[in-house]
Amino acid sequence: MRLDDIDDIKRIYELITKKDLPEDFGELVENPREKLTLEPNCFVAEFEGKVVGFMISFVMAFTFGMGKKAWIASMGVEPKYMGKQIGARLAREIFEFYKAQGVTNLYTAVQWDATDLVSFFKTLGFHRSDFINLEKSL
Repeated sequence: MRLDDIDDIKRIYELITKKDLPEDFGELVENPREKLTLEPNCFVAEFEGKVVGFMISFVMAFTFGMGKKAWIASMGVEPKYMGKQIGARLAREIFEFYKAQGVTNLYTAVQWDATDLVSFFKTLGFHRSDFINLEKSL
């Protein structure tokens, strides 16, 4: 992912979620070490020179004694390109990327009622983990 991909990612994100991409997303891509304590690993999928999908992930170490694990934080495929294996290809690239780094487990979190996402991740071999998501409103 490059800084000049941001407009395409914004368009895809907003088509899927019907929400605006966070204002500081560009700064995150441009200066990830200043914005995160984690190093993001970002991939895009292009078709005929146009960005049509993205996947953002990161590695966390020492997460409650688990060691080094990777997480998929966000992903999206432009709706008119869904069903063409773009998300699956992005996922396979992420799998190979982390495998080469010696990461043995990859996690993600989705809303329980996002059946399309749950189904997508299940087709990639994901299953329910031993984690329980906890939330606190502030």
